[in-house]
Amino acid sequence: MSEAAAFWHYFAPDYAAARERFIQAAQRAHAEVVTYTHPHAHGPNGAPLAIDVARIGPQHASRQLLAISGTHGLEGAAGSALQVAWLDTAAQALPADVAVTLVHALNPYGFAHASRTTENNVDLNRNFVDFDVPRPVNPHYDALHGWLIPERWDRDTLAAAKAATDRFRDAHGADTLFNTLASGQYTHADGLIYGGSQREWSNLTLERIVATHLAQAERVALIDWHTGIGEYGQPFFLCFNAEGSALQQRAAQWWGEDRVLDQRPHGLARPDYRGLVFRGVERFLGGRPMAGAVVEFGTRGPNASLASRLDQWLRFRAPQAPDVERDTQLRADLIDAFVPFSSLWRESVVTHGLAITAQTLDGLARW
Repeated sequence: MSEAAAFWHYFAPDYAAARERFIQAAQRAHAEVVTYTHPHAHGPNGAPLAIDVARIGPQHASRQLLAISGTHGLEGAAGSALQVAWLDTAAQALPADVAVTLVHALNPYGFAHASRTTENNVDLNRNFVDFDVPRPVNPHYDALHGWLIPERWDRDTLAAAKAATDRFRDAHGADTLFNTLASGQYTHADGLIYGGSQREWSNLTLERIVATHLAQAERVALIDWHTGIGEYGQPFFLCFNAEGSALQQRAAQWWGEDRVLDQRPHGLARPDYRGLVFRGVERFLGGRPMAGAVVEFGTRGPNASLASRLDQWLRFRAPQAPDVERDTQLRADLIDAFVPFSSLWRESVVTHGLAITAQTLDGLARW
């Protein structure tokens, strides 16, 4: 399949089609495929859900790339497309002593049900905290929760919510508002960025995947593909290696200092993100060095936050007074907010994603 056909071939219309394309591409690339089937959650039509893993490269490679799609459910359509595109166009040209492990649909429930969260409404990218100690505190979230997920989704209630968040911004500053809405909260199970009360199945399964498929790795690169933050169709890097560390500098060497250092999402201070997949993988590797980033592809800029709230509204409020025409249109709006249907956006994602993957593998080979 030529790279020019990427837009038409690599983006699948739903989770089931994306999973099929991923497995077929992995088989064409002669990758080892292992499936981790969800024990109790199912797709919209009762179909099974699974995390599929494809590993390609020398069995005992000391350097490995771990690339994850679907941490935030419906965003997985973009990461899946990149994984399939890479398998079809570049998987046979690995550097020596480098292997790749692709994790497809880390949050299969969210992917299948077009939601960012898991079967328990958990933001998986806030779930990798230590649940044996008190949860992180988000001191301002409670004051905003009722405004963020209103009873109705209409002009008046959205205007009232905007007025409330504007008052909060005026009182506390734009950076504090962004931190409140993005860092994670562990008190409102029906709310935004809910980190959960225990480790999700996907969290536990990722630990198994790292233990099984990266056992031989001495150095690891991580890419966790996401969408939402950044300029339309352009990559935005959130590197979570320690500030000023050698690992952060290595990521900057791979992808460019201008992309990695001092990044400000939406022009604001980076939130104090809690429970990231990045932190979980660091822990699962047991001290082995890992450099990497969440790589976002921009969609609606700061307005993507409104779509995150719509996701929760469709899940918790819409069923109380169903309206097929309304809910169908709002669901399409939600999907387009995180995986735009525009061919310009999708072709840009594939082009940049393949280039970023190539840079990462070249950097790994030199590490």
